[in-house]
Amino acid sequence: MRRPDVQQLGMFSYVSVEDRVPSDHPIRKLRVLVDSILGELDGVLAARYAEGGRPSIPPERLLRASLLQVVYSVRSERLLMEQLDYNLLFRWFVGLNVDDPVWDHSTFSFNRERLFDEAIAQ
Repeated sequence: MRRPDVQQLGMFSYVSVEDRVPSDHPIRKLRVLVDSILGELDGVLAARYAEGGRPSIPPERLLRASLLQVVYSVRSERLLMEQLDYNLLFRWFVGLNVDDPVWDHSTFSFNRERLFDEAIAQ
C-alpha cells in the first residue's frame, strides 16, 4: 500500500541539535579547538563590553559564525544568517538551539571594530 505524501508539522521536537551533528563530523574537532581558544580570550572579550545595559549577543557566537563563513565560503553576512536560520550544523557550531532566533546581519558591522582588531587577531 502506498502511503500518501502528507506532511504533518510537529509541535514539539525532542531531538537536540547536538544529536543531529554526527559524532565523527570533522567540525566537532574544530569546535573543541575554537572553544578552547575563545576560553583563553574571555578576559579580552569581557573588557570590550560595558558592565550594564542591554545584553549583547555573546561575542563568542559572532566569532564562531565568522569562522563558519570562512570555512564554508559563505559570501556575505546576509547569506550566513540565512544558513544559520535553517542549517542545524551551523546552529550547533555557533551555539544556538533550534528555537533560538538568529540575529540581524548588521550585527557583524556594528561589532566588527570591537571584535576584529589587532588585539583579538593576535
